Amino acid sequence: MSQTNATPPPAAEQALLQSYAAARQHAGAGVELVALQLEGEYLGLAFGSGEHAVGLLWRTLGPGRVAKDHFKTSPPTPLAMENAIAAVEDGVMPLRPLLPSGARLLSTDAVLRQIAALSGMVPAQTMRLSLEALEDTFNRLVSVVEGTPASRMGLPESPALAATLLILRELMHHLHFDHLEVLGAD
Repeated sequence: MSQTNATPPPAAEQALLQSYAAARQHAGAGVELVALQLEGEYLGLAFGSGEHAVGLLWRTLGPGRVAKDHFKTSPPTPLAMENAIAAVEDGVMPLRPLLPSGARLLSTDAVLRQIAALSGMVPAQTMRLSLEALEDTFNRLVSVVEGTPASRMGLPESPALAATLLILRELMHHLHFDHLEVLGAD
């Protein structure tokens, strides 16, 4: 799986730039931020402290790609989950030195709002998803992978959602973000 120098479709790049603009408006001027966009096959990050992003990073590491490459069954097998974790780690870890230290992580992705809600966050204009709450939700997914019915764990049985949850967890963990601010409508 190629994870460097990815070239997303123009619509994905436009969505990332719009997410950065919304994050900038929310965070205020001068604050270092990273806007996250998970679009089909792509993971996109826009970062900076000004009105316009100073950098865009793309990896072919989006939920569509991870689900297609690793999750052949629903729920995925434990081995498929381990392989997906390794692939995502390999794709995410090289990004750390490229991003501003101490930046805030923000997104406007609807699926990340869904994950925040599944993690117990009350729907609001801004939902603050802590790494701890995300880890708890990821552990529920691991229980599903190990055989507990998804409905019993309060999770939808969806390879794309499982992939998104895995990507977000690995990204926050390895890039040292202690929370994600998900922006959107009530």
